[in-house]
Amino acid sequence: MKHVSEPTNTFNVDDIDLSDMEFWRRPYSERESAFQTMRRERPVSHFAEPLLEGTTIEFPAGHGYYALTRYADVSEVSRHPDVFLSGPGAVSLLDLPPEMVEYFSGMISTDNPKHARLRRIVSNAFNPRNVRAVEESIERLADEMVQRARKDGSGDFITDIAAPFPLEIICSMMGVQPSEYATVLKCSNIILSNGDPEFIPEGTDPVLAFLEAGATLTGIMEELGKYRVDQPIDDITSALVNAEIESEKLTQQELASFFVLLVTAGNETTRTAIAHALHAFGEYPEQQRRLVDDYEGLAKTATDEIVRWASPVIWMRRTLSRDYTLSGFDLKAGEKVVMFYNSANRDEDAFVDPYVFDIGRTPNDHFGFGAPGPHFCLGAHLARREITVMWRELLKHTPTIHPTGPPVQLASSFINGIKHLNYDF
Repeated sequence: MKHVSEPTNTFNVDDIDLSDMEFWRRPYSERESAFQTMRRERPVSHFAEPLLEGTTIEFPAGHGYYALTRYADVSEVSRHPDVFLSGPGAVSLLDLPPEMVEYFSGMISTDNPKHARLRRIVSNAFNPRNVRAVEESIERLADEMVQRARKDGSGDFITDIAAPFPLEIICSMMGVQPSEYATVLKCSNIILSNGDPEFIPEGTDPVLAFLEAGATLTGIMEELGKYRVDQPIDDITSALVNAEIESEKLTQQELASFFVLLVTAGNETTRTAIAHALHAFGEYPEQQRRLVDDYEGLAKTATDEIVRWASPVIWMRRTLSRDYTLSGFDLKAGEKVVMFYNSANRDEDAFVDPYVFDIGRTPNDHFGFGAPGPHFCLGAHLARREITVMWRELLKHTPTIHPTGPPVQLASSFINGIKHLNYDF
């Protein structure tokens, strides 16, 4: 049987355009075919800047970017942060004004020494006591959410489980009130939508919508942060605003940027992985049965395979600080490279049978949380825990859970999202 995520047709490498949004609206199988072709024939490929449709805001004309599609190249770039910089912008193919870069991507779009300072402060807030409290809330919320879905579920796995679960955990650990959850979810959907019309209505300027959503999230966190300075409790926000390492503290803007990062990239990684897991189990029911029969024995490898398979964040960008030769290809200072994690996670040179979903896969050194280096995902442990606990609860209470239709893909080049996925028990 041919699985829908396996490559299905042969692309002419000259016909592939990763900057064309129509490419990202193609079925998974066709996208996989294109990346397979690029890895084989043109692993370092140049593309023009994408065109932003429907906005009146002008961005400076750029010289395009080089797409890196092989595992080895993505790994090498990640291990040389002094050459491949994040500061000019890690989450935009277009060059953005510096204030916009800082506003939305904070720690992701910084280089040392600032990046090391931010990471040091944030890591300190996630101390063992705070992490234990978060993990206890994960267990409790996963059970509540599964029971709620069984009793009053809508039939859409994203609405019932995948979207609210990680978002509520993040909001809870930051001390955001439940009355704000719907607003936070709406804003995070807009920021990560890549202009998908389900989240950015026709006639709306996508960049302005993006900015307004960011401003709303920033406002929520700035207000909460100011309150927690004087009224600290046992939540991560209190730990962050009052953390002081060698006289260093987070500014209000840095706190707000971190919150935006958490509720977008941090939330979306778990949401997308949990959703793709159900889709994968629908295609590979024997893997679901394996996991039901031995969850504790397979939980660790299953979680990592789910993340490899989903590759929630499709790419990150870097900008060269100097000339550099990568796999025999000469790159120049100032040029942009984009690391396609989704392609690296299907690289035949790095994985045996990469198009097979195998919950016992080992070794599995995937790049689902980014590649090793200073920008490896700070929340990887939390995301793994969320995925592991949620699927434990789902398979314990609903061992025959299954999708009842194909996934509705998010029209995005950045997030490998699923907007809707009908399911039954």
